[in-house]
Amino acid sequence: MKAVILDSDTLGSDIDLSTISDQVDYLDCWGATPANEVVTRLEGATIAITNKVVIDDAMMAALPELEMIAVTATGTNNIDMSGADRRGIHVANVTGYGTQSVAQHTLMIMLALATRLPRYQHDVARHQWETAPFFCLQDHPTMQLAGKHLVLVGSGELGQAVAQLARAFGMQVSFSARPGADRDDRPTLETLLPQADVVSLHCPLTSDTHHLVGQKQLALMQPHALLINCGRGGLIDEQQALEALRRQALGGLGVDVLPVEPPREGHALIDALEQEPLNLIITPHNAWISPEARQNIVSLTAENIRRFLTNR
Repeated sequence: MKAVILDSDTLGSDIDLSTISDQVDYLDCWGATPANEVVTRLEGATIAITNKVVIDDAMMAALPELEMIAVTATGTNNIDMSGADRRGIHVANVTGYGTQSVAQHTLMIMLALATRLPRYQHDVARHQWETAPFFCLQDHPTMQLAGKHLVLVGSGELGQAVAQLARAFGMQVSFSARPGADRDDRPTLETLLPQADVVSLHCPLTSDTHHLVGQKQLALMQPHALLINCGRGGLIDEQQALEALRRQALGGLGVDVLPVEPPREGHALIDALEQEPLNLIITPHNAWISPEARQNIVSLTAENIRRFLTNR
């Protein structure tokens, strides 16, 4: 039985793939695969393994031996799910693989924004400390997290992990109602925003959560509040958030995701990062990339393959 990994480079070169190769007779591994090579590379394969490489219905039609698609990510938007279902191709994804890694990254952004690290790093690089009238700089008041109110959107495994870390810093934590939910007794995000010192998003991108934090929601937030998105690009209206940050109607903005990745055409937030001293942090969708998280992806994928073969 043959399995093919189409984009192993997304997992990194330091990851051991043996738990996957142990499940199959032959494992063919490609670092990256352009769209026009997908069918050729999957010829004769029973199992396709992909992170972001698209496998559409036309490709599946050209691969009669394909029985399973193992996605090394949580999202399956790169797979034509209806086509797979129609053709009897089993699709399995992985979840919860990077909970601690992403939670840690979220707290890193929170701490950096709370201490106004981007502003002070800018000042130090411009030699302002060297010419200060006394021993320290105090131009940007910092936020002590203890006693502050963190509002989380997303109460799954990741949201709970962030909440646990935040409580260790002495923060009060509230979870908002699930956006678009018919029945949820928790307060809505709009109800919680005026009370929030920090808002952190850990929910999927859906029609209900697109621009979940836009102009209306930003207007409800306190001017010192911090906004963090380690979920999906598109959960916030980045342009509106940037404008709020510029006019000091938002205390800080940190994102690990953008609507288009990589942002080959650029993005307003990246332009601002280059041009202006703002309390702004942008990380390149790398909250999940600790070696432990990436190795866990391989382990979970191997388990998905094992289950599939057992029930085949």
